[in-house]
Amino acid sequence: MHSIAIIGQGRMGRTHAEAWSDLGLADNIRYVCTPRPGAPLDHAPSARFVTELDDVLADDEVDILSVCTPTPTHASIAIRALEAGKNVLLEKPIALGVDEAHAIAEAAANSTATLMVAHVVRFFRGYQELRETADAGGLGPVRSVDASRLSALSRGQSWLDDESLSGGVLVDFAIHDFDQLNLFLGTPAQITAVQRGDHGRTLTTVEYVGGGVGRVETCSRMPPGHAFESSLRIEGANGSESFRYVDEASDDRPYRRQAAYFLHCIEHGVPPVLCPTDAAVLALRVSLAAHESLRRNRTVMLP
Repeated sequence: MHSIAIIGQGRMGRTHAEAWSDLGLADNIRYVCTPRPGAPLDHAPSARFVTELDDVLADDEVDILSVCTPTPTHASIAIRALEAGKNVLLEKPIALGVDEAHAIAEAAANSTATLMVAHVVRFFRGYQELRETADAGGLGPVRSVDASRLSALSRGQSWLDDESLSGGVLVDFAIHDFDQLNLFLGTPAQITAVQRGDHGRTLTTVEYVGGGVGRVETCSRMPPGHAFESSLRIEGANGSESFRYVDEASDDRPYRRQAAYFLHCIEHGVPPVLCPTDAAVLALRVSLAAHESLRRNRTVMLP
């Protein structure tokens, strides 16, 4: 019997609670840990609100933490939880800096518990199907990947502009797409990001060892009412495939599948190979390089 704690009760905390509830584990959510307790979470009816992480870590019955707090807190919370033997589902980005990301990875390597960074796009069906097609060799060697992620600025999300909290839109938002580029193209070598067009759109080009090229279009300030959308197009030597996701028309439930997969890894004692920690670190490195490229107006090389 698993016992779960949700760390943070913002939008992602509520989303994780709903995912656990969809798996029939709503009553297994034992705690919601937040410095400013608010209204009860609809999908965590039995949860006790606490303000101190120590209360959660001291409870031997708790074995799973969904960490959904602001990114600057990820390292301290995840490391303490892993050292206490708690399994950690950690919202992306893994951290705001590479050193912190490596510290989390080291804590996971030294722990008996499981860490998985929640790169949920890996669990969207359309993205999974493209990956399966490429893995089966149906497209031949992949030469290029084009991705986009477009959203209107939502109320309460101006924190994206505070880079001390989010790292900026290229770190918090576009990191999903950089992660997808890495999946298909391998080892990134250099990154160039430029601002183009209206609404602060950014186009990032990532060149890969071996000659592959990825391009990511990012905008979190589309006009009000613009439905969230993302897309991915893979071009190989033998053909191409694409997928487009529109939020208002989807019932894909990727967060449920993400939680189910994490639970499977815990129960079977296997590492989360669909979301390895080193991939989360690499996605962060590309995101940070894109941010630096845009800020400095130059191409950034990755060692």
